[in-house]
Amino acid sequence: MTTPITWFETSVAWLDEHGKGAWLMAMILGFIFIWPLGLAILFYMIWSNRMSRSFFGCSRSRKSHRNTGNTAFDAYKDDTIKRLEDEQTAFQSFLHRLREAKDKTEFDAFMDDRAKDIKA
Repeated sequence: MTTPITWFETSVAWLDEHGKGAWLMAMILGFIFIWPLGLAILFYMIWSNRMSRSFFGCSRSRKSHRNTGNTAFDAYKDDTIKRLEDEQTAFQSFLHRLREAKDKTEFDAFMDDRAKDIKA
């Protein structure tokens, strides 16, 4: 017979393996059949940060990756992940500057049109 802790850890691992949909389905079914269970799952998802986008693989940090034991591969993997994170940061910065330039262009065009309307 398994202990409650082992059963809980096994359930969490299974839900993590199956992703966001499995967590949401467990929470919804918990609310439908035993509402305190659904509430407990919701609180656990919030407390364990499973509600964040990063938990479901949208922006994982390097800390979430496990070491393989092969130091050369782990160093290569860490360098690659750092390079990709730097590229992502640079790209997000580029997009921000692009949006600002577009906003400025649109605002300048609006002000020019407004100035023409006032003169007319």
